[in-house]
Amino acid sequence: MKQLLDQAVAQAGKIIVGKEHTIRLALTCLLANGHLLIEDLPGVGKTTLAHTLARLLGLQYQRIQFTSDLLPADIIGVSIYNRGDESFQFHPGPVFSQLLLADEINRATPKAQSALLEAMEERQVTSDGQTRNLPQPFFVIATQNPAHQVGTFPLPESQLDRFLMRIQIGYPDAQAERVLLAGEDRRNLLEQLAPCLTLEQLRELQQQVTRVHVSNALLDYIQALLKFSRSSPRFQHGLSPRAGLALINSARAWALLAGHPQVLPEDVQAVLAATVTHRLQGGGDGGMAEERGLAQYLLESVPLP
Repeated sequence: MKQLLDQAVAQAGKIIVGKEHTIRLALTCLLANGHLLIEDLPGVGKTTLAHTLARLLGLQYQRIQFTSDLLPADIIGVSIYNRGDESFQFHPGPVFSQLLLADEINRATPKAQSALLEAMEERQVTSDGQTRNLPQPFFVIATQNPAHQVGTFPLPESQLDRFLMRIQIGYPDAQAERVLLAGEDRRNLLEQLAPCLTLEQLRELQQQVTRVHVSNALLDYIQALLKFSRSSPRFQHGLSPRAGLALINSARAWALLAGHPQVLPEDVQAVLAATVTHRLQGGGDGGMAEERGLAQYLLESVPLP
């Protein structure tokens, strides 16, 4: 299985050049059965990364372009009256897919954003008083532009907390950018990309993640991180128990991807920033730079076991 995962990372690296760590974080999130939020400036490859993951994992996916006039029914679906049998027939929306790409999610109003809350938390949606299960597996990969850009609505804390990870891609280095500028169009390369995993293999890997051993000493370390975030005046709000579970699940998936027999402190450190930055709040402007600084401060303040 590790060979398949390494192959998936290598194939993704041909599309998203020079961003292996980012690719590994994104794949870690999906192996941990979590939802992924990609936040960065326009044009750095957020949507391309989401498309790449969908094709590599062989998942049936749909894309929603979030705009200010988007309605919840555009996401969930709508019941339409059928004159033939005088009944309402439900027409499922794009949320009924294995992977939903919510592109520029923070350009939609909070009302439209809230349509994903139940789907992300319970893998089901309720419409017209009837609850319908979503396909399994079900992932949401959302992209968003920085909050300071025109036409964006901030994601509420309850929405942010449903994302297991939030990552940034960033600008490529000079060598990777030269490959992008001189190479073939990324969309053409995406069309040539073949799945590296079957649905059964993905489910087996997700089961393996839950079986990766976590020692008592490592649990002590994670609890120390949670406790420090709640007691330090640097943070307005501490990390919740759900954030602790998210950190454990992410570290387990990272350990599996790295081929470790059990979770190591280095695995926790590798995923901590992506897992907790959107759950921490300091006293500054709340920008990405400050949030990354909060995560680094948390790591430096809590000693390793």
